[in-house]
Amino acid sequence: MRKRIVSILAMGLILVPFLLVGAVSAKTLKIGSLSPLTGPYASDGTDIKNGVLTAISVFEEQGGIPGYDKIELYAQDTACDPRQAVAAANKLVNLEVAGAIGAYCSSSTIPASDVLDEEEIIMITPASTHQDVTERGLPYMFRMCGRDDAQAPAAARFIKEALGAKTIFIVDDKTTYSQGLADGVKKAAEELGIKVLGHEHVNQGDKDFSAVLTRAKQENPDVFYMSVQGFSPAAMMTLQAKRLGMDSQIVTQDAVFQPRYMEVAKEASQGVFLTYGYTDPTTPEYKAFEERYVPKYGKIAAYATYAYDAAYTLLTAIKAAGSTDPAKIKAEMMKMDYQGVAKRIKFQENGDTGSNYIAFKVVDDKFVPYWDPEKGLLK
Repeated sequence: MRKRIVSILAMGLILVPFLLVGAVSAKTLKIGSLSPLTGPYASDGTDIKNGVLTAISVFEEQGGIPGYDKIELYAQDTACDPRQAVAAANKLVNLEVAGAIGAYCSSSTIPASDVLDEEEIIMITPASTHQDVTERGLPYMFRMCGRDDAQAPAAARFIKEALGAKTIFIVDDKTTYSQGLADGVKKAAEELGIKVLGHEHVNQGDKDFSAVLTRAKQENPDVFYMSVQGFSPAAMMTLQAKRLGMDSQIVTQDAVFQPRYMEVAKEASQGVFLTYGYTDPTTPEYKAFEERYVPKYGKIAAYATYAYDAAYTLLTAIKAAGSTDPAKIKAEMMKMDYQGVAKRIKFQENGDTGSNYIAFKVVDDKFVPYWDPEKGLLK
């Protein structure tokens, strides 16, 4: 029976060769993304996916890439879990993608990049800030956002110079990103003469922070520094701190740069400070992105702009190279020096694009630029 079916199929193929010719001529450029699409960080991961999709739509409107009929995104869910990230990276390898944008959590990006680099697939992270992402000598690993070893000193300087703090209490959730940044803030704070009254840890996924907050309140620091992965635990910790009557100034980090933080923490979020890379919203590039992104996906949040820049950079390099050969793509990327949506893009030898952290303050449910390491107070 099987042989007969094959024979019938073969006869059918002979009858419609023109259909096969049309199918073979269609060629798709495959691009991958890695980010949490489920779980507590799904909002941030979806922002990354939407940023990439926006770049693809813009690029196709500009004529696409010669030799390809369309560009397709294969978005993979890492759930911010190292093992799932490795599985997702292997899936992209099997799909033979020309490059990948991701991931979000450094604990996912680092193992996933090992898989992709071994297969010589370009990877650009829009969100992973741990220094080890680009410090392992991987030739095809790039980063669009800043680094924690730049963010931590900037945060400590802000706490010292702008807030005049003399004491600090630090909490992290033991993830690669959060604990690494917290350790950096502790070191930088001590070097500036700020006394660290405590450095405690919570677990990823915790919802009740009463024990650590009670201890922090007892220590009565000038600054309570939260280093947690994502807006959700930060919002819950902020709410609980305020309900407990904590008077310390709350300062946090780039993972909290997400409008939903204010939606969840509500009034408790007002007056909170955080560090994040500066993006100029008055540039033509940003305004064009805003006009396209907001009507379709809503508020511009977290790493959507970095993801857009990462994807647009990758596609531009592929077009300039006239090839999906990774060495040729990399060579074109290293030539780049242009204004993106989020920042000026020029790659350093290690794959970084530099850090531009400033302090923002939550005012009327908006992240308002407040302090710049070079300019001082902005308001």
